[in-house]
Amino acid sequence: MDLRPDMVMADFFVLCNGTSDRQLKALIDYVRKGVKERFDGLLPFHIDGDAESGWVIIDYSEVVVHLFQEEKRQYYDLEGLWRAESSVLLSIQ
Repeated sequence: MDLRPDMVMADFFVLCNGTSDRQLKALIDYVRKGVKERFDGLLPFHIDGDAESGWVIIDYSEVVVHLFQEEKRQYYDLEGLWRAESSVLLSIQ
């Protein structure tokens, strides 16, 4: 989701989900390693949550990655919450 130009917290949200806490752990590792390799050792400023809770946030300042279990993603509905202030750049279902 593109939050520019009005949001101060981040320029982009990346939202994705896994089907289990094990899959969320794999997604967390994949994102962290992929960003580090592709962007010259870039590490997240903060990671909040864990796979067992069903929602993990990886904060890279301008980009914030939200990793959900499906039921948590539906419950919190960030797409609906931010719909008026953002545009979806890519949706893969």
